[in-house]
Amino acid sequence: MKMNKYVRMFLILILYTALFYIVSHASISGYIYPFAFALMFALVWANQKVYIVCPAYFFAQMAFSFSFENIISALVAVFMCGLPYYIHVLCKKNIRKWELGIFAVLGQTAKIVFDALGGVAPYFIPISIVVGVMFMYALIYFFEPLIIRGFAYKLTNLELICGASFLMVVSNGLSAFDLFGFSFLKLFIVFILLVISYTTKWHSAIMLAGILGLGTLLGSNNPLYIAPFVIWALIITCFRTQKRVFPAIAVLLSELIVGFYFKLYYSYGYLDVLPVILGVLIFIAVPKAFYQQIGVLLSTNNDRLAMKNVVNRNREIMHRRLSSLSEVFCDMNEVFKKLIKKNMSDEQIKDMLFEEIRGSICKGCPEYKHCHRTFSDDSKKMFEELISIALDKGKITLLDIPSYLSSRCGKTNNLISEINTLTSQYKSYSTLVGNVDTSKMLIADQLGGISDVLKGLAGEVNSLVSFDTSRESKIIDELAYNNIICSDAVVYEKDARTMCASLIVREQDASRPKLSEVVSKICGSKMCPYELYPASVSGLTTINLKTSPRYDCIFGLASKTKSGSSISGDSHSVIRLDGDRFMFALCDGMGSGEEAGRKSETAISLVENFYRAGFDNEVILSSVNKLLNLEKDEIFSTLDICIIDLRSGLADLIKMGSPSTYVRSPEDCKIIEGGALPIGILNDVRALTKKVVVGGKDFIILCSDGVSDSFGSDSEFKDFILTIKDSSPQEFADTILARALSSNNGYAVDDMTCLVVKLFEA
Repeated sequence: MKMNKYVRMFLILILYTALFYIVSHASISGYIYPFAFALMFALVWANQKVYIVCPAYFFAQMAFSFSFENIISALVAVFMCGLPYYIHVLCKKNIRKWELGIFAVLGQTAKIVFDALGGVAPYFIPISIVVGVMFMYALIYFFEPLIIRGFAYKLTNLELICGASFLMVVSNGLSAFDLFGFSFLKLFIVFILLVISYTTKWHSAIMLAGILGLGTLLGSNNPLYIAPFVIWALIITCFRTQKRVFPAIAVLLSELIVGFYFKLYYSYGYLDVLPVILGVLIFIAVPKAFYQQIGVLLSTNNDRLAMKNVVNRNREIMHRRLSSLSEVFCDMNEVFKKLIKKNMSDEQIKDMLFEEIRGSICKGCPEYKHCHRTFSDDSKKMFEELISIALDKGKITLLDIPSYLSSRCGKTNNLISEINTLTSQYKSYSTLVGNVDTSKMLIADQLGGISDVLKGLAGEVNSLVSFDTSRESKIIDELAYNNIICSDAVVYEKDARTMCASLIVREQDASRPKLSEVVSKICGSKMCPYELYPASVSGLTTINLKTSPRYDCIFGLASKTKSGSSISGDSHSVIRLDGDRFMFALCDGMGSGEEAGRKSETAISLVENFYRAGFDNEVILSSVNKLLNLEKDEIFSTLDICIIDLRSGLADLIKMGSPSTYVRSPEDCKIIEGGALPIGILNDVRALTKKVVVGGKDFIILCSDGVSDSFGSDSEFKDFILTIKDSSPQEFADTILARALSSNNGYAVDDMTCLVVKLFEA
């Protein structure tokens, strides 16, 4: 394993030495050689090992020109590249790009001195430095994402341009290599054009052919190769298919025609065809997996049209399925409602129990005919009165029997016992049936709620997603300019008011404020992050942004447990809902202590989860009320809910037995009075609901009765709220609680909770 590591390092050293040697020959008009030192600094910036890159550069320079001047110049460049690197490593401080530029210029001081002493034209020296530094920054933008991200993610337009400039310099350097007439430049160009044509769009190969031809022109002032390169590219694109052999044969034939028929070269023989043949053979021999990776690397956002069509197609399919599921749950809701038994009226109950008693007690009595025929109406009325007393009180006694009945009836004790037994059995049965009916109604409500949720989801996915490809490209390029590597971006309109963007960036870039600024500028509206989770590739993170709502809010909470009690019966909830809504809820369990706290926590937890799932207000409150009513523990809870739409500034206030809510604006304070019964008392309880328009700088105050009862009236509470100056919600809540406690000499007569919400312009 250790040997393999050193072998790998040695192979990289050889590769970089060869690359430096090629680039060392790249020049401008054969006089200016500014590219090799730029390549060294760019590779070090891209996290390549200094102890490999710097020796490779030095060896290549010695092979290029073994002279005293070149040795000193190379040593100074290596020193100014390696020394700052290790200084920054020891200081644990990242070097910045502008600092790297300074070190690169300082690394050329020896060469500048030798050029000046050697009689090099004065204007060549600054041109060499400026071009070298510019080339270094171009290579940084190309190597940094390529080496860090690898071949798994596409390059941006800026990165592609920088990569093209690198290939142009390589072709410039290769133009100086001819071994017995064998052109390494032709071998390189043929292979590159075949790969580009096979993996990306047809016009890319033509453009690259022109750029590579310009590279040879830049170094030799000779446009000899521009025409053959462009002809190769045109022929390759005409025959580009999934079968690699066709463009390979086409480019080989075109080289023969160009060389022997059109005679575009100064001299041409059969040996000149060998580089093209070798390039073609390498292209055919390379595994297809390599070209797939190159295709991903060079693809642009426009290539994902098929993927976007699939997304919209899947949304259409999902819409149909969700609509069908919604209808299923709606039908199930109707079925369960029909299973609910109707309760008997009081008269029907009395008639039923009267017949039971007459059949069991009076049937065998000698006075049966006298009582139930001669005095049938009076006897029935008397029995129904006794049954009513037993149903109300739970039982009857001898004192409840009329004197005229006890004087002539010999089965009085049996009558009392039978009435008490039958009424007790009926009450148990009635409770059981009621609970079953409540459960059926609860299930029916849930089925109806699920049907509505599915119908809403079906509506959300019914419309096509409009992707914005131009903005996607701009975002990736602009982020790259700000040194934020974004491997992919998707921009689309969720609805008429909401634009969304999903980006895949490096983990260290996800929290940078510049990311939101760039996306907001390009999308034309304020964009805020709302979701962050790891991407499928290690080291990358997916960040989702969407159009920021008009308002945002913060809250403050102040509470005090009842004096002498260890656990508060008050519970609260603050959660963000879908659609840029916030829910604030306060629940006050009756009394104080563990049982009241458990009841309020159960209620608030149910409400919270129902709202998260997307159920309607009416379904939520009805379901929670029925669930709590099934416990029959005689502990009830008040519920105070405020749901704020941050886009429209509309607040829904939902109250069940809770104290008044106060909406404090800069000018006034509104009172929204409480109403309705607490939750869990009866099966069917309707909440009091009211809509209120709120705006920036408004405060919404929710409080439990422990706070509100400390003030003499709602008006007194309102007047006190108006005296509180502008402050944070937490200070606002603390001030109200302090005033409530002072009204009781610092003694908490009940659990006290105050929840204050403040809206502000986002």
